[in-house]
Amino acid sequence: MSQQIHIAPVAWLSAEQTAAWHTVVSAAVEHDLPGRPTPSPKQVHAQLTTAGLDSRRLFWLATETDGRVVGVAGLRLFTSSGQDHLAELELHVHPDARRRGVGTQLLSTAAFAARVEGRRSVLTTATDGTAGDAFCTGRDFRRVLTLHQLLLSVGEADDSAADIEHPGYTLAGWTGTVPDHLADTFAAAKNAMNDMPTGDMDYGRVSWDADRVRSMAGVLADRGDTLLTLAALDDGAMGGYTEIVIRAGETRRALQYDTAVVPAHRGHGLGLWLKAAMVRTLKDTHPGIVEIETDNADDNTHMLAVNRRLGFRADRIVHEYQLDLAGA
Repeated sequence: MSQQIHIAPVAWLSAEQTAAWHTVVSAAVEHDLPGRPTPSPKQVHAQLTTAGLDSRRLFWLATETDGRVVGVAGLRLFTSSGQDHLAELELHVHPDARRRGVGTQLLSTAAFAARVEGRRSVLTTATDGTAGDAFCTGRDFRRVLTLHQLLLSVGEADDSAADIEHPGYTLAGWTGTVPDHLADTFAAAKNAMNDMPTGDMDYGRVSWDADRVRSMAGVLADRGDTLLTLAALDDGAMGGYTEIVIRAGETRRALQYDTAVVPAHRGHGLGLWLKAAMVRTLKDTHPGIVEIETDNADDNTHMLAVNRRLGFRADRIVHEYQLDLAGA
């Protein structure tokens, strides 16, 4: 006979509960996404204990009567003025505890909490064809954006575009927090991300200034992550930039964060130049990193073309789902 499931909020995760969270997430990833690296205990601990930028988090554990944790949920509540209508849901159920209503109970609890917090929508992500994908489509979620998840083998990348000359532009790179003399122009370039394709997603708008870019780097540093940035400068102004993050404890895979070119500087091939130069930077400074993961919206044809030119290959299709709380 199946044991009864109990859903409980957790204000502060103990070491034992964090380990249980890692067990559930790792089991779910191994089952649903064969071949994808599972997060390390260090990465999970950093995620759960380090607050995200302009947000706070709520957590719930689903346990059986014997105390075994079989499901977890985290709700990120955005607090900046451009996104304070929004929450982001992470939900995992251990494969051997599925089809018992665990996910439904966790979702119901998290959605209720989001309403109490005055949110109008909840976003979540699911890989195409997985249990999470079926879970979302079987409920009140709307599919609002489709992303192509891509992988690049660093050793096989075509980084020849790094050799192309761009008269008037110079490259500047740094690790961690942006140098003070570039902070304002970097923040201005960051705002170029606001025109990235977001499909039908109710994502809001993020406003960047120098303090915010410093705070973002601080969040990553607190997690133990390494942030690498390359920027194209035109007489001191930033025409574009690209960011790579190597998570704490990671030995093989880097994550592509933002790549953006300021509208006034588009049409000069800066995005490809920056990303090719970043591949070379990784080869020189982090030779153990052998692959880069990125994703692009399916209607972001320009960046998809850039990534394919570099040698990125298709890995998975990922969907962004939105739960509209007023009608749920």
